Amino acid sequence: MTQYLQSLAGGALIGLSAILFLILNGRIAGISGIVGRLAQGTSILINAAFVVGLMLGPVLFMAIFAEWPAVTITASLPLIAVAGLLVGFGSRMGSGCTSGHGVLGLARLSPRSLAAVITFLATGMITVTLMRGSL
Repeated sequence: MTQYLQSLAGGALIGLSAILFLILNGRIAGISGIVGRLAQGTSILINAAFVVGLMLGPVLFMAIFAEWPAVTITASLPLIAVAGLLVGFGSRMGSGCTSGHGVLGLARLSPRSLAAVITFLATGMITVTLMRGSL
């Protein structure tokens, strides 16, 4: 059971940060929107603080668990770059990303967020199936 505590703590912190961002800033804590506003120069201080907080996550993990989080990436750098561009394009096209739609949109019972999350999940399952050559 203890193997799930780190994931449970991470999920709880994501939920807490999303709720606090909504209450204190009046905005949905969608990462694509935050990064987009930061790139546009809108509300630089609050958006930069959120992004810096995201980047400090592994440092906090190290401070608590005395080891870096285990991350294994087996994909090539070009594949990661293309995937990142597609995710960025898709999140802008879908008016949000998994964090905004999945965490807060579903909690607010947003039909648009439900449609977006179903699309994200279905697309992810199809992509994994195709990448593994299982079709």
